[in-house]
Amino acid sequence: MKYVTTFIALLLVYLLLAGFTVDEVILGSIVSVVLTLILVKRLNFKVDWKFPIKLLKFLFVYIPVFIWKLILANLDVARRVLSPKIPLNPGIVKVKTNLKGDLGKLTLANSITLTPGTLSIDVEEDTIYVHAIDVKGKTESENQANISGPFEKILGGIFE
Repeated sequence: MKYVTTFIALLLVYLLLAGFTVDEVILGSIVSVVLTLILVKRLNFKVDWKFPIKLLKFLFVYIPVFIWKLILANLDVARRVLSPKIPLNPGIVKVKTNLKGDLGKLTLANSITLTPGTLSIDVEEDTIYVHAIDVKGKTESENQANISGPFEKILGGIFE
């Protein structure tokens, strides 16, 4: 089941990015088989019957929220760059996460890093250390709400 699910997920992602021509389907199948053999042996994950539901939730709930936050962060960074005074309050903040699985933490840390103005520096157990160009919160819970709050709520329902 792990092999089939991994292969289908990799092939779909490849085809969505490359296109649905005969050449791309053949090449995508070859690449997906090789990556499936590598990933399933090296990564410890399990696939359950809820996988299609979680995948749809990821695609149709998480991705739009991520894109919206990405747009807002880009506009915020552009405003700061174009501002004559450049309002910055940089710092490294500690963000606690309630996510338990490694894949959920990885997705959260990557989402934080891909959002302009923040960079995930390190992940230690249930804590992600993030460098932000504007630290808005005064407490750890405020920083968590500002940086990872919207992402973590949705990812908790997908990866747990």
